[in-house]
This record gives sequence, C-alpha cells and structure tokens, in this order.
Amino acid sequence: MTAPLSSCVLLLGGSFDPIHNGHVALAATFVRLLGASELRVIPTVPWQKSSLVATPDQRADMAALAFADLPCRVVIDRQELERGRPTYTVETLRALRAELGQDAALCFLMGADQLQRLDTWHDWHDLFALAHLCVAARPGFMLDGPDIPAAVAAEFRSRLVAPEQLCARPAGQTCIAPDLAVDISSTRIRQALAAGNYQHDSGSPIPAPVLDYIEQHNLYKK
Repeated sequence: MTAPLSSCVLLLGGSFDPIHNGHVALAATFVRLLGASELRVIPTVPWQKSSLVATPDQRADMAALAFADLPCRVVIDRQELERGRPTYTVETLRALRAELGQDAALCFLMGADQLQRLDTWHDWHDLFALAHLCVAARPGFMLDGPDIPAAVAAEFRSRLVAPEQLCARPAGQTCIAPDLAVDISSTRIRQALAAGNYQHDSGSPIPAPVLDYIEQHNLYKK
C-alpha cells in the first residue's frame, strides 16, 4: 500500500445555525477512520439557503466550541464568511488546494442528504479533482437507491475505496461510513430553542458549550 501523505486534512462546511451533535459525530467518525491530522471547519454563506439567524461571528464561535475536544488540530476557516457573499464549495476547495499545496490529502465530509443534491452544486464534477468526498450514512444506505441521482451514484461508485486508502492520494476518491445513525435537523433545533425546550442533559442535540453560548447571547428566541 502507498504510504499516507504527510498531511491529511478533513474539510467540513455548513451553515452551522446552530451547530449540533450530528456535525460533531460526522467529523469525529472520519477523524477516527482516517487518522486525520487536521479538521478545517468552514462556516458558509450558502447560495442554496437564506435567512440565517446567527451572525457569521456567532456561527464561527459556536463551531470552535463544538469541536474543541476532537483529537486533532481544529481550524475554524473563515474564508467564506470573509468573502461576504454566497459562495460555491468548488471555490473554497480551489482556494484550499492553493493554500495547502498539491500533495495534501483533502477529504470533504458530507451527509447522505447532501449527496442526494450533489448534482445541483456548481461545477460538481470538478470537486473530485480537488478533494476526496467522504459520506456518512445510516446503516443500510444504498448508493444506487432511488434518492441518489444516477449520475452522482455512477461517479461516486467509480471512485469508491476503503477509508484507509484515502490519505495515500491528494484527491479523486470517495468513501462511505455506513454506520452514522444521526438524524438531527437545524430547523427543528431552532424551533425547539425558540420554545425553550432544550436543557443541559444527555438528550440534548446541541453540545453543552454551544448551548451555553446560545443562552448567553439570547439566540433563536422568538
């Protein structure tokens, strides 16, 4: 087997409005599977969403709190926030590739729900030249199921490898972690927070430091 590259960087983007345990579980799963040296957390200004509640700085702050305990270096990457406009993932990956070099293994993390819409992303075919695509899915997930566009399924399957092979190349491959049974909706979280339904207990979908931050800043209230 080819020796791993010196740098294996995970990339996790999202609006994080608010960040929740599903995001943390996704990152932690691939940190464990890939032995990654770094996680780049990228709060976004997504072109497919509007009406974000928290400010860019608040979303970045909450992300820093949520991932503080991961066993790798965590960087809150503010490039999309600093552009001040909705941006495309492919733009960010091009910027990261230019920053981190052609030899770094870049692994872009996503949930299966994002894979279902991948063919709507700007220049989505170009993503594979810039990074590996890593999908976390529920047990029983089927790449050829009816929810995955045929073109996406074909492209993804042609590049599919075991997770331990990813960090031996800079980009161009895919993998699936099929055992991440997390179903958390940021929309439902905001609704529950507005109703005052979340407390500091083991059943909360929000990391405790993030919930403290939300309360301190009076976020998501009616």
